[in-house]
Parts: sequence; C-alpha cells; structure tokens
Amino acid sequence: MKKRFTMIIPIMILVAVACYWMLGKYYSEIEPGSKFMLIIGGTLLSGVISFFLFKEDGEPK
Repeated sequence: MKKRFTMIIPIMILVAVACYWMLGKYYSEIEPGSKFMLIIGGTLLSGVISFFLFKEDGEPK
C-alpha cells in the first residue's frame, strides 16, 4: 500500500501544477474560486484513477 502512494502523490502534484498553469495561461477569464475547484477536482480524480490503475505487487512465494 505504501509503495502505491509513492506513485500517486507525485502524479497528483504534477496534475495540480499543470492544471494551475494551464488555467492561468489559457483560461484567465475564469474566476479564481472556479479555478480552485477545477484544480482540486482534477487532482483528486487523477489520484483516484492512479490508485486503481497502479496495482500492488503480490508477495513473492
């Protein structure tokens, strides 16, 4: 489980930074409250998707 989170957390940070940059550069007319909600939503969604896609390694027998 711990190994899974070592991959998920950097992905979530990368998504948050990319979302912040893209919303600031290309969609500057969106109000800050909506930008914040979009960043949080995208970050959480990427974390959930990553959690299910990165399966845990089984115990070697």
